[in-house]
Amino acid sequence: MEKERIRTKHGAWLALGLGTLTLIFMAGGATSGILAPTGDPTTPRFHQTAVLLADNRVLIAGGMRANGAIEASAELYDPASGRFSSIASMHAPRVGAASALLTDGKVLIAGGWDGSPGCLAAAEVYDTAGRVFRATGAMRTPRCGALAFALKNGKVLIAGGSLTTDDAQQASAELYDPKTGTFSPTGSMHVARSSFAGAVLDDGKVLVMGGWSAGTHPGRTVEASAEIYDPATGRFARTGSMTAARYKMGAVKLANGRVFVVGGSDNRDWQGTLSSTEIYDPQSGKFTRGAGMTFRRFKLPDGVVRLGDGRVLVTGGAERAEIYDPAANTFTPAGGAALDGFYFSTATKLASGRVLVVGGYGEDPGAGAVRHAWLYSP
Repeated sequence: MEKERIRTKHGAWLALGLGTLTLIFMAGGATSGILAPTGDPTTPRFHQTAVLLADNRVLIAGGMRANGAIEASAELYDPASGRFSSIASMHAPRVGAASALLTDGKVLIAGGWDGSPGCLAAAEVYDTAGRVFRATGAMRTPRCGALAFALKNGKVLIAGGSLTTDDAQQASAELYDPKTGTFSPTGSMHVARSSFAGAVLDDGKVLVMGGWSAGTHPGRTVEASAEIYDPATGRFARTGSMTAARYKMGAVKLANGRVFVVGGSDNRDWQGTLSSTEIYDPQSGKFTRGAGMTFRRFKLPDGVVRLGDGRVLVTGGAERAEIYDPAANTFTPAGGAALDGFYFSTATKLASGRVLVVGGYGEDPGAGAVRHAWLYSP
């Protein structure tokens, strides 16, 4: 049987067979965990919404099956059975929508693209009790590539995005109030952004950084700038810039409150993918360079997850997952078979500490999305 071997940080060899996974320890110590297949989704999709619900199921909605084939379908993953099951579809097909878990356990899904010339302003809420989507108030502005942040006051900040899929980036932002089901304006960013990254900080403020601010391919302007939204004032303030301009990257808050930024691309897109990382310190307001990844990665906005022990799993943007250890400032490849879908896949941490990885597409965009899912076990 033909096998492929990967050297781990701790000296263990992982031998990967076609049907069997065998760990052979040469030097003892912990491994970097392993990624193994779980039940297949009902629909192939990439750039979908993936949200962990209060009952530990994962809501998967929308996304794109292939270029131009946009999904309204939705499904639930049940960790107890390892299976996906279809549920009622959304009111509109959406790819690249913004989503957030609300305080009542429902899920807001807003904007995105449905295949029409412009982006969507319409929004809907997934009702966990009835397992159906219900229309809610529309955003004040259509948005593709926006981000949603659940604030400590129960509202949701929606920031940035584009008016169309390839033009008109926005600096505006708005707030969704679950109590009224309506959106209202809030302070705008200093820089227009789509395909950017961000995180809610420990103090409840929101960091946004990078992204595409103007122009079209191959002349896009990609940002290194960053800013902070303060819910108390409803305003954005500039903070230190990243060490590199990047978009289509991933970001996650670390256990110490800092924000870890991973990969992305400069304005050369496929020719400018990055293996670099950086870390934002809210105390100093500055970014510093982090460890380099094993692989260059982009198109991984939902492919970075903080594990229960504080390490970070990076699954998107490359065939192999890898683990970042903040204490050692190092990356280690994760065990398991190579991924065949990794661009715009989603990674969702479950209550058990394992991580569900769903969909995406591989090196051939024309082949469309894969109908595969994997579980990472630390």
